[in-house]
Amino acid sequence: MDHPKYTEKILIIVALVFALTLLMTACLPGTLLATEDKPAGFFMGIWHGWIAPISLIVGIFDPSVRIYEQNNSGWLYDFGFYIAIISGFGGLSLARRKGRRRN
Repeated sequence: MDHPKYTEKILIIVALVFALTLLMTACLPGTLLATEDKPAGFFMGIWHGWIAPISLIVGIFDPSVRIYEQNNSGWLYDFGFYIAIISGFGGLSLARRKGRRRN
């Protein structure tokens, strides 16, 4: 039997996951937030680096979404993008290595 508290928790979790997904996909590269007049900068590069895996999956279904913003400010955007990629994925592998050494 489902308890009302259990069902309520599941609904809250589903709503939070939906809201988080909507929030993350609102700022995907190629969604016209960055223009030639106002290109994506350092902080947008960091954001696009963090959500690159999501951008890749969405890009399969929507060809206008890329993992990298074409309208960017140059090396500052690149620097932010690569910092996020390296810290996001590199940090996970370093954490895994530390866990293995303890055992």
